[in-house]
Amino acid sequence: MPLVLEYTLVFTTVLALVALGGMFSERSGVINLGLEGIMVIGALAGAIVTSVLSKANCPNFLNVIVSIIASMISGWLFSMLLGIACIKFKADQTITGTALNIMSTALAVVIARMYTKTPSSQVDYTRQIYMFSYDGNVGIFLIFMLVATFASYVFLFKTSGGLRLMSCGEHPQAADSVGINVYKERYLGVSISGILGGLGGFAYIVQSAGQWDFKYGVTGFGFLALAVMIFGQWKPIKILLAALVFGLCQTVAIIYSGTLGIPQFVYKMLPYIVCMIVLVLTSKKSRAPKAEGQPYDQGKR
Repeated sequence: MPLVLEYTLVFTTVLALVALGGMFSERSGVINLGLEGIMVIGALAGAIVTSVLSKANCPNFLNVIVSIIASMISGWLFSMLLGIACIKFKADQTITGTALNIMSTALAVVIARMYTKTPSSQVDYTRQIYMFSYDGNVGIFLIFMLVATFASYVFLFKTSGGLRLMSCGEHPQAADSVGINVYKERYLGVSISGILGGLGGFAYIVQSAGQWDFKYGVTGFGFLALAVMIFGQWKPIKILLAALVFGLCQTVAIIYSGTLGIPQFVYKMLPYIVCMIVLVLTSKKSRAPKAEGQPYDQGKR
């Protein structure tokens, strides 16, 4: 049972962090389909920084903090490609997000090979310093996830800043008419999605045995996070609960794979089957921000 709990907490943490990031972007009016790519870049930066600092015998605490900050910054920088293209140049948000996903894995492989100076895109790092196992220690990413969830709830629904951001995803023209800078709010939403997405990507690879091959990207977790966000109705607490459900499904798929006479590939498909069923059942009740995906033109009213 502890193993089931450990994996469930790991996957729930990753999905919640990334889904919360996607929520901020869409609440501001920008669809971020590039979460998968942002996760990859955040994971790469975190892994390389961890590896470098470990080789330099950096104290564990400092290693953890610097690596996490590196994953956040890299995720933010990569998300700005989406922000600039879609907010400044009014590019199609779906196509831009898809392009980021395609580009991220290729870019990560090239950078990883440059770092290792080998044909391999596998980066080795020290997993143990993150205390992510269920052994009495609380994983640092779990703490980040819980803080991010409740901070997001308070910010969005209890502060004027959150209400301003959400107004830009519902009716940007009305928001602009009362003096709200729609472009600024949308950049803020995309920035938060990049920061949390990069952190989530790093949290995802830390579960592995001290190494990650970036030719696999993050194995579709960015897309699962989008499903979690939709299932959670763009609300932080519901997103956390949805992440728990999907995290448990992913855990069952890994731990019980091949048991009960059921083929292994069926278990691997389980999280995605659940994803499709949930989206079909909840699509009619889904209440996405009304202006998401619509480029804002200040000249229109």
